[in-house]
Amino acid sequence: MPADQPLVVISRSGSKRWISAADTAAGKVGLRVGMPASKAQAIVANLNMIDADPVADAAALERLALWALRRYSPVVAVDCADGIVMDTEGADHLQGGEELLISGIVNGLRGKGLTARAAVADTWGAAHALARLTPAETIVVPVGGVTKAVIGLPIHCLRLPPDTIQGLRVLGVETVGELSAMPRAPLALRFGPEVGRRLDQLFGRIAEPIQPLRTPELVEVSRNFQEPIGAPETIAKYVRQLVGQLTAKLEERGLGVRRSDLVIHRVDNTRQSVRAGLQKPVRDPTRLSKLLCDRIETIDPGFGIEKIVLVAVMAEPLEEMQIASSLVEEEVVDVTPLIDILGNRGQRLYRMTPAASDVPERSVKRIRPTADETGADWAVKWPRPSRLLAHPEKIEVTALLPDQPPAVFTWRGKRRRVTRADGPERIFGEWWTRPKEMQAVRDYFVVEDEQGERYWVYRAGDGVDLETGSHHWFIHGVFG
Repeated sequence: MPADQPLVVISRSGSKRWISAADTAAGKVGLRVGMPASKAQAIVANLNMIDADPVADAAALERLALWALRRYSPVVAVDCADGIVMDTEGADHLQGGEELLISGIVNGLRGKGLTARAAVADTWGAAHALARLTPAETIVVPVGGVTKAVIGLPIHCLRLPPDTIQGLRVLGVETVGELSAMPRAPLALRFGPEVGRRLDQLFGRIAEPIQPLRTPELVEVSRNFQEPIGAPETIAKYVRQLVGQLTAKLEERGLGVRRSDLVIHRVDNTRQSVRAGLQKPVRDPTRLSKLLCDRIETIDPGFGIEKIVLVAVMAEPLEEMQIASSLVEEEVVDVTPLIDILGNRGQRLYRMTPAASDVPERSVKRIRPTADETGADWAVKWPRPSRLLAHPEKIEVTALLPDQPPAVFTWRGKRRRVTRADGPERIFGEWWTRPKEMQAVRDYFVVEDEQGERYWVYRAGDGVDLETGSHHWFIHGVFG
């Protein structure tokens, strides 16, 4: 079906049929959610309509929530019939912060063919409203900024029953700000306590805990306390006990943990969480305990902790490796424990490996720190600088064209006289990658100045034909 042809989803109740979802093309021709199906058919001839399947939609949404649980946050749940809510505290640092976290979620869903909007706020209610009622694809509300962000939103963002919304509109109330300014007693008398409760949840005056999604395949252990605990050493003690129980369960299933979540239930009905990720499946209690206990200092016990839950949200088969006997003992150095420690502190780790390209900036790529060796190597015989600049920087040069190296060049405001030079090394454009590079060339030189500093510079073009490049000069690297 063409992308510009309107598509709507039709729900029904008895003889009533209405639009429950519409794509962008449908919105452009005036079709809206809630519109009767007969009216939509009158507006658009031969309208593409599919029947709603709430059961299948709910199952698909739960699969998405499980995907988010394993990848992004320890506390994830389904939010109404069209959304996912998650508590990102304790996990956003692993994604580089809140901005990168939600942009990663939106981009990840786009890769699955889904359009999404995401919002981060102090409260579930605020995030729910902003994700649905603001045009921005992603929005992050600063801490303490909920009131300013939601005060002008329409009242239907409060997750109130339709008849309550209609009753409030009869009174002339249209926005959250107008509703929050009204006296509570008359509202409660007419509409019940739900209006006040939703307002308090929106502004964070009362807690709205998220009940995390759990499925049978998740391995989980927990500990309840008759008397609340709060001391770091006490928390660490019970965390180690739970790790021992979790690894025992994993061993029964032949699994190792790749990602584990420690969820702290406080007596004030709020939760905190700590996420630990590992490069490879692990079932070592000592190693897993260290990763979790290292982050206990980030836990605020408040008035006390009444329950601790430890979940292996991502587990993979783990095969025991037998060390082969040998006449010569070989020391095997495993750096993955160090990588796990640094990664769980928010460091984004990677390795560089050669890539098949003659263009210097394309000749390397990032891979996971524990990825298998690719076996690739750089085939060039010419020397390469120890430091390659992220982007070539333009320099002012005095040189004879077409083949002579620079005699003098100015870089970052400093004039340098060249005493030695080697080159040119000609690198051709990769026309099979970018058609515009069909004629492009670069001529590289290794140059040394009067202070003995060595640089890698190039001229864009062959020095004769402007179709091969601009003939401007650039510095691309520095030799150590």
